[in-house]
Amino acid sequence: MTVQHLPPTTTAADIAAALDVDGCVVVDELAGATIDQVRDELAPFLETTPFGPDSFSGRHTRRTGGLIARSPAARQLVMHPLVLEAARTHLAESTNIQLHLTQLIAIGPDEPAQTVHRDQWAFDFFPFPSGYAVQCNTLWAMTDFTALNGATRVIPGSQWFEDKQRFEEGDTVPAEMTRGSVLFYTGALYHGGGANRSSAVRVGVNITYARAWLRQEENQYLSVPAEVARTLDDDLLRLMGYARGAYALGYVDDLRDPLAVLRGENAGMGFTARVDA
Repeated sequence: MTVQHLPPTTTAADIAAALDVDGCVVVDELAGATIDQVRDELAPFLETTPFGPDSFSGRHTRRTGGLIARSPAARQLVMHPLVLEAARTHLAESTNIQLHLTQLIAIGPDEPAQTVHRDQWAFDFFPFPSGYAVQCNTLWAMTDFTALNGATRVIPGSQWFEDKQRFEEGDTVPAEMTRGSVLFYTGALYHGGGANRSSAVRVGVNITYARAWLRQEENQYLSVPAEVARTLDDDLLRLMGYARGAYALGYVDDLRDPLAVLRGENAGMGFTARVDA
């Protein structure tokens, strides 16, 4: 039981195919110099982030969110063309996808292994049908990920397993990868952060995409202040949720387009718009 690796020249179709079979796959060294820029921009925020309040979040782990507002370089990871194409391919049955969360995760020394879980349990443990993907997750390695320093541990193929099962660290394998690489995994994959038995901090950037008719884990509208949001590109804003999730999901008051409202425009989607005072 191992984690498949693909080269940075791979295709979105190859990534999606690997996710269908194994529920996880690593694309090696995809980030390039962008990972250095993200590290530098987020360093002051990471330093002031408190450790987790419980064992699941990690009492030796810092989780820094709001990356779009805090790091222009992180926006490049969010909008990476190959990642977006792979996520849209994996979640192809939906009209639209959206950004679900952004988070820098720094696992410190002496952190034990995280409880093995499924990320889609965040949706109030709703029993989604087996094989129906609701999330496409990415974890970018800001440091090397090794079995010693807490590489994310996964159970390849477990996206097909029965729900609410319990597994131990010994049931998993580490998704080892070099700095700048990215781990793709589905919301149904059983996984967990590994125990950090080294003297260094393991750092990764977790960026997750989900079907746009589901509630986002990270509230992008408050994590990214409106004055910052108005400076961003339309494509990024739509991915953040300033778009309809389907025909009738996410409009504003008199059926106005949320992006138009953010931009201060009065014209709606073919409907009569209200003029704000």
